[in-house]
Amino acid sequence: MTHATDTARTGLATRVRDLIRQSNALASHIPQDLVTLAARIFPAVVFWQSARTKVDGFSIKDSTWFLFEHVYALPLIPPAVAAVMATMAEHVLPVLLILGLFARFAALGLLIMTAVIQFLVFPGAWVTHGLWAAALLVTLALGPGRLALDHLLRLEPGISRD
Repeated sequence: MTHATDTARTGLATRVRDLIRQSNALASHIPQDLVTLAARIFPAVVFWQSARTKVDGFSIKDSTWFLFEHVYALPLIPPAVAAVMATMAEHVLPVLLILGLFARFAALGLLIMTAVIQFLVFPGAWVTHGLWAAALLVTLALGPGRLALDHLLRLEPGISRD
């Protein structure tokens, strides 16, 4: 190798490092409230859409009862109880999560549902469930952000009532 080759490689490495630093600096300006809002909305929509497939009006569909009896069968929880609990949770928790009302509670509930689905129902779908879990963990760890009713109602730690 020649001195010119070493200099060219060093120059290229410096440019690449500088480009990465500039990109990281730009990314650090993404508002955290946008991140926490996205982390609430996207998994909530997945669960809401699932909830809507389980009902017809205000009644649980026959197909839902069948699925909980034969496909989603859980140990320790009777299928009828599991069907009602899951259907109600999939309707209520996503709404709370999107509104940012009791958001950490809602995220925890959906995270538990995700774990049950992953470990007891569809263990082969770990990539999808991992993405849901990652988004829900953002809400658990960081809270719902300022674009949330929890913030407006001062339910989050560090927000004083004064």
